Amino acid sequence: MIDKTAGSFSIGTTENQFTIMKRLCAVVIFALAAQTAAGCLNAKEEPVSEAPAAPPEAKDLQLATFGGGCFWCVEALLETLDGIESVVSGYAGGHKENPTYQEVCEETTGHAEVVQVAFDPKIIRFEQLLTQFWQAHDPTTLNRQGNDVGTQYRSIILYHDEEQKAAAEKSKTAVAATLTDPVVTEIVPFKKFYRAEAYHQDYYRKNPNQGYCYFIIRPKLQEFLKDK
Repeated sequence: MIDKTAGSFSIGTTENQFTIMKRLCAVVIFALAAQTAAGCLNAKEEPVSEAPAAPPEAKDLQLATFGGGCFWCVEALLETLDGIESVVSGYAGGHKENPTYQEVCEETTGHAEVVQVAFDPKIIRFEQLLTQFWQAHDPTTLNRQGNDVGTQYRSIILYHDEEQKAAAEKSKTAVAATLTDPVVTEIVPFKKFYRAEAYHQDYYRKNPNQGYCYFIIRPKLQEFLKDK
């Protein structure tokens, strides 16, 4: 976890933590799977715009782009960290221009559900953010997180420069050494990020009692914050 007093960090991810996450994600096997499917089928189609390269009002911030399952969950966890200016849910890693949520759910775009994080490197370094990314999901399950199954839920790091690439590869190796199952996280160059529809942004904050939020995100958030 992040050591805010010493300015250092450690991986801190254990196999037991991932086991706990897996069990939490299995609480509502059928009901939430049906609800997620219904959400894809009934999703409102809204224009999707490509996000700017960086927040224009904060040029000293840096960007990181991650995918670790449903972006509602990853967004809710990472935005609790000190030094995070914003966390935006969206789509990246595929080939379709301006994808919609419906298309991403149908796995026709190649995109993953991701979050783009604007962070202050003076408060939280990219390496520390990687540590939290590993703890926010299970990087050993291919194209799935719990009951969310599909290529859009794959574990992925989209690096913005060579320094991020090197840090991501080093961090992945360190995490893999603590786990029995192979880490399947993709590490690929960032190309384009498409902001998801408005109703996806800050979803957990706006809908804390919705079934997926209450039974899946809430316990994961509690576990994530336990040692913060």
